[in-house]
Amino acid sequence: MYTKKVYRAIDMARWTRFESFYFFLYSAAIVSMYYFFDLNWIKIPWTPLALIGTAVAFVIGFQNNSAYGRIWEARKIWGGIVNSSRTFGMYVQDMINNEHTRDPLDEESLKKTIKQLTYRHIAWMTALRHAMRSSKPWETVMSERTNKEWSAAIQPPEWKISLEEDLRPYLSAEDMKYVLSKSNRQTAILYRQSRHLEELKRRGLIWEFSFLQIETLIQELFTLQGKSERIKNFPYPRQFATLNHYFMWIFVWLLPLAIVPQFAEIGSEMLSNHPVMGRFFVWLSIPFYVAVSWVFHTMERIGRTGENPFEGSANDVPISTIARGIEIDLRQNLGESDEEIPDQFEVIYDVQM
Repeated sequence: MYTKKVYRAIDMARWTRFESFYFFLYSAAIVSMYYFFDLNWIKIPWTPLALIGTAVAFVIGFQNNSAYGRIWEARKIWGGIVNSSRTFGMYVQDMINNEHTRDPLDEESLKKTIKQLTYRHIAWMTALRHAMRSSKPWETVMSERTNKEWSAAIQPPEWKISLEEDLRPYLSAEDMKYVLSKSNRQTAILYRQSRHLEELKRRGLIWEFSFLQIETLIQELFTLQGKSERIKNFPYPRQFATLNHYFMWIFVWLLPLAIVPQFAEIGSEMLSNHPVMGRFFVWLSIPFYVAVSWVFHTMERIGRTGENPFEGSANDVPISTIARGIEIDLRQNLGESDEEIPDQFEVIYDVQM
C-alpha cells in the first residue's frame, strides 16, 4: 500500500512537471532581479494578494465540488444501468416461454429468441459507451501535453475499434442496417428492442403483464441513457471554468511579487546575526513559491479534468469496464462457455477504462 502511494505521488509529479518547471523558472527570474539588479520596487503588498488568493481558493473549491458532482452523478447513472441490465436479463430468461401461446416454439427457438434480446441489450450498452466517448468541442483536457502522454498508454477501447465493428457480433444484418441509418444508435436499438418485445407479446410468448414489466424496464433504460447523454452534451458552464482558470493564473503570476520582497526583508533582518543565511535567504522564496503555486494550479487542473466524466482520461467513470462486466454476467447466464465470452478490459497502471 505504501509503495502504491509513492508511485501515485511520482505520477502526480510527472503529470504536473512542466508547470512545476515553469514556476521554478519564473520565481528564479523574479528573485534574480532582486538579488543581482537590486530592483526592490517590483513588489505588491500582501493584503490585496491575500484577497485574490482567498477568492481563487473559493472558486477552485466550487469548481472541484461541481466536477466531483458530475463524476458521482455519472457513476450513479451507470450503476443504475448495471442493476437494470441484470434485471432485464432475468426478465427475458424467465418471462419468454410457451405458457400463453397458441403457437409454441421448440426449446432451441426460445433460447435463440432470448439470446437475440440479450445480445441486443449488449449492443445498446456498446452504442451508448461509444456515444459517451465521442469527442466534443469543449472537451480539451486530453489535448494537454502530459495528458497526451497518458493517452498514449491508456486509451478507452472505443478509440481502438469502430462502432460498426463493435456492434457486429450482437446484431443481425437487418438490425445493423436499421441502427446505423440513425444518428442516435443507442435510441434506435431500444426502439428495435421494444418492437421485438411487442411482437413476442402478440404471439403470446410474453404474457401481457410481463410485457408491461419489461417495457417499464425499457423506459428506465431510456431514462438512464438520457441522464448520461445530458452530462455528456451539457458542459460545465464556461463562465465558471474559464474565468477560474484565468483567475488562478493571475494569482500565480502576482504571487512572487509579494513573496520575494517578504523573504528579502526577513533576510535583511538576519544579516547582523547570520550574515550568510541573511544574504541568501531570499532564494528560499523559490521552493516556497513553487509549492504554493503547484497546489493552486494542481487543484484547478484536477477540477478541469473531472468536468467531463466520459472524455477518455484516466479519471473518467470506467464505463467500458462496467459495460463489459454486465456483458459477461448476461452471457454467463445464457450458459455460454468462457471461451465464447470476451475477457474484461485490461487494467493499465491501476486505471480502469
